[in-house]
Amino acid sequence: MERQTILIVEDDAAVRAALRECLEAEGWAVREAQDAAGMLREIETGGIDLVTLDLGLGADDGFALARVLRGRRNIPVVFITGYGQPLDRVRGLEAGADDYIVKPFAAREVVIRIRRVLEGYRTRAVPVDRLHIDHSSIDLRRGVIEHRDGRREALTGTETKLLELFLSRPAQVLSRDDINRALHGRDWSPYDRTIDTHIARLRRKIEPGDASPRMIRSVRGVGYVFTGQINREARRG
Repeated sequence: MERQTILIVEDDAAVRAALRECLEAEGWAVREAQDAAGMLREIETGGIDLVTLDLGLGADDGFALARVLRGRRNIPVVFITGYGQPLDRVRGLEAGADDYIVKPFAAREVVIRIRRVLEGYRTRAVPVDRLHIDHSSIDLRRGVIEHRDGRREALTGTETKLLELFLSRPAQVLSRDDINRALHGRDWSPYDRTIDTHIARLRRKIEPGDASPRMIRSVRGVGYVFTGQINREARRG
């Protein structure tokens, strides 16, 4: 398998060194940037499979950088930051991050969570390439939604994995525990709003903007159920 490359975007040299050490020990190639300009140069060079991004990059806004990155490339983003408040975590996920790790971090936790995000981008649970849902066409391989009005949006790896989970169990109510175990390999905590944030973001991308949710419906006190009607194009080759 081709060696994957992780870009560390962090202005603290000591943190960059610690991350490089644990990531290279797992066999990943590592590149580094200490600010927004450096990150964008590395991204344009190509060959990046995942970005770790700090929120505190001097004058640069990490939330804005994540949105810029997700708008340009379908590359997974993991925040590794000292901003540990619940609102910061929600804002990070809304900006397009696939996971959010708070400093100080354990090297093993970083490795495990990065591996899970990367696997989410490589693994496809539903053997289809493209879905047609009302106003949208969804390319699952590329993680891209194409709307009839010409707009294009990128799905994060987590959003793609979440959509495929729903498609693999249509009309079945999935609890937050079911969803969290499928996405992150752990049970859901009642204080964790991560799942709801991912659901809300996915809804905004696949549901008509002027309608109440009808493809991914909430089931009070339980979780969510997918009730959308889709046409699938099977994978070829």
